[in-house]
Amino acid sequence: MTEILSPAVVQGIDSPAERVIDEPAWPALKGAVEVIRRWQSKDGSIDFEAAEAPTRVDAELELGHVVSAVEALAPLLPHDAAYHQALVADLRGWADAGFGVPDFLNALLAFQPAAQRADGLQHLVVFPMYTQNGNPDRNLEAVVLRVVWPDWLAELERTRYDNPMFVGITFEDFTSGYDTNSAVLFPETIAVRKAPERFTWGGIFCDREAARFRRVTEAAVETLGVQLPEGVRELIGDQQRCQQAFVLWDMVHDRTHSHGDLPFDPFMIKQRQPFWMYGLEELRCDLTAFKEAVKLEADGVAQGRDVQYAVLFDRLFRFPVSGDRVRNYDGLGGQLLFAYLHKHDVVRWTDNTLHIDWDRAPQVTNELCAEIEKLYRDGIDRPKLVHWFAAYDLVSTYLAPHPGSVWAKGPDALDLTKLPRKLVDDVLPDEFPLSMFYEALAKKLRDVIASTKGITAEPAVPAAV
Repeated sequence: MTEILSPAVVQGIDSPAERVIDEPAWPALKGAVEVIRRWQSKDGSIDFEAAEAPTRVDAELELGHVVSAVEALAPLLPHDAAYHQALVADLRGWADAGFGVPDFLNALLAFQPAAQRADGLQHLVVFPMYTQNGNPDRNLEAVVLRVVWPDWLAELERTRYDNPMFVGITFEDFTSGYDTNSAVLFPETIAVRKAPERFTWGGIFCDREAARFRRVTEAAVETLGVQLPEGVRELIGDQQRCQQAFVLWDMVHDRTHSHGDLPFDPFMIKQRQPFWMYGLEELRCDLTAFKEAVKLEADGVAQGRDVQYAVLFDRLFRFPVSGDRVRNYDGLGGQLLFAYLHKHDVVRWTDNTLHIDWDRAPQVTNELCAEIEKLYRDGIDRPKLVHWFAAYDLVSTYLAPHPGSVWAKGPDALDLTKLPRKLVDDVLPDEFPLSMFYEALAKKLRDVIASTKGITAEPAVPAAV
């Protein structure tokens, strides 16, 4: 077993700015968490009757290592004192309850990173949780992160884009659940006995987003022969500049989920909808960020232009060809943006080269945003099912539905005596298949996209076992 340092060992460190991951207690914490993760079931519990299961003594010993490491590292992070105390209590409570389904509600309520957004502030976060677009199981995870909150971003949030729950973050190091495609830290993924009345924060890792964007965009530009405007190649080559673009994009995108003429905000109310509704909502938020970026560029905000290119390239090149084809709503949004721009002659695939009319791209992209906003505004007066069909009509105007689609045949092909949520069963897993262009691009970029799993600006040290 790895030796765990006592809290006294780190008391001599003068500044909370010391890197948590440089302390011996951090690899010890990672190692213990990795051992426990292997024992956990999907719901986070440990089944001591399963094959190759640990003994209760083994589990308590490893959990004790986690507790000791957290206590050793906590003095470096006095701003998280209440959280770390609650975390230790919840860890011990999990053991006392026999390692059943974990409940870390008290620790979750104590963790409030949005309450003190300071650029460079570190957090040591340990929770049983699933990692969105990563590990679907609620395993124990540990991650050290830093807040990204430069003065220019704080000023924009204060004066134009109020979003008190948003936290831009970067990775310092992490356990296996984040050695994936996950780029978020969301409170709703954490194992608790009941959801809090409201969530008060949400974190997005702009370093992973930026590093992934740079690698995929560079490969796509080379593959497609895209001629880039002046200065854009410098953007793609600059990790810090890309991170600034993504943290601004994320902040505006995140607040848009609760702003505008919303018949339903699919991420505020749990409901079952056809996946194109989620695709349109995510695209609406991204295109709103694009529209605001055009305004910011006009107002002299340097990051405004970069956000526009980040939205276009990520949506056009990465989203449609990432992930599987089962209800891939982000992929659908990227396909729709490409098809809309293509229909309006902003993008042309000619002589095996992708040509982009950069002068018209902002105007036409904003026109698609306006179409989606009109759909939402009109939707306030529609029944849910009618609104779903109106959204389907918008998407299918630009994207060809699957030939076997029942929804494409219209309302007469569906059993309208069913509740709307039951009609979702008639939606095909891949209702809007990839075009021939994207099928070919997917093959070209497959290995590049796979290589971005777990990517950061500085790759994390492999977890100790």
